[in-house]
Amino acid sequence: MASIFSKIAAGEIPSYKCAENEKFYAFLDINPLTKGHTLVIPRKEVDYIFDISDEDLAEMIVFAKKVAIAIKNAFPCIKVGTAVIGLEVRHAHIHLVPMNSEKDMVFSNPKLKLSDEELAECAAKIREEFAKL
Repeated sequence: MASIFSKIAAGEIPSYKCAENEKFYAFLDINPLTKGHTLVIPRKEVDYIFDISDEDLAEMIVFAKKVAIAIKNAFPCIKVGTAVIGLEVRHAHIHLVPMNSEKDMVFSNPKLKLSDEELAECAAKIREEFAKL
């Protein structure tokens, strides 16, 4: 059975798309730590990030780097934090979180409650910046 992330990447479940190519898909976390918190996934379903082939993992990191640059341009911050946890969904993914303090990357923090309109606006800003790269 396909993971929820595979269904999102296939367009079967709606998401707030930030960027995509033939191998990877980036979309907003709907329970974000900060505005612009984005997930990057491979379209090919792999549970554990270190089970991804070296070539595909390198491409995924380069794709995530471009998404992070777009996020930083869309949501000015000190850095875009990166985390790979992978216990909550059995599909490899990278969290990209705009941060102005290390506290912004504490996953036990209360999540933001953003409206559909706010999420759509965040995704549009990231897409716009990604298109410029």
